Amino acid sequence: MGRTKGVRAGTRDMFSRGFRQKGPEKLSTYLFCYKVGDIVDIKVNGAIHKGMPHKFYHGKTGIVYNVSRTALGVIMNKQVGNRIIKKRINVRVEHLKHSKCREEFLVRKIENEKRKAQGRVDGVKVDTKRYPKQPLPAHTVKAKGSTLSRISAMPYAGLE
Repeated sequence: MGRTKGVRAGTRDMFSRGFRQKGPEKLSTYLFCYKVGDIVDIKVNGAIHKGMPHKFYHGKTGIVYNVSRTALGVIMNKQVGNRIIKKRINVRVEHLKHSKCREEFLVRKIENEKRKAQGRVDGVKVDTKRYPKQPLPAHTVKAKGSTLSRISAMPYAGLE
C-alpha cells in the first residue's frame, strides 16, 4: 500500500486537541486584539477546519502584516532549498496565539530603564549588558572539626 501524500497526512497527533481542551472554542480566542507588527505563534486547532494553515506552518512564528474581521495575514520565513522565502499566509484567529518570545525582553528593558534612572540620581554610569555566568573562583575547602580517614578495599578472603 502506498504512502498517502494528502494535505493533512501525518497530522493525527499534531492537530489533535490536548487533554481537557476539547469542545467548543473559548470566547477569549475571538476577543483578543491583534495589531499589525505583533508576533504570533501558529498552533493549528484541529476542531476548526476553516482558515487552517498547512501543516508545515504548525509551531512556527511570524509577524502580523494584515488584520481583517476573522483572520490575520502573517509573514513567515520558509526555507526552500538553499534560500529563505518570506511567505504571506492568511490564518484565522483560532489557529494563532500571541507569542511570548518578547516578554522577557520587555521586562528587562523596563528594569534597565529603572536602573539607569537610579544611576543618574546617584551620578553613576550603569552597565546594562548581560554577561554569561562565570565559573566560581578557586578556593580551598576546609573541613572543620573532622579527621581524615583512609578508605581502601578489603583484601580478598577466598571461599575457605
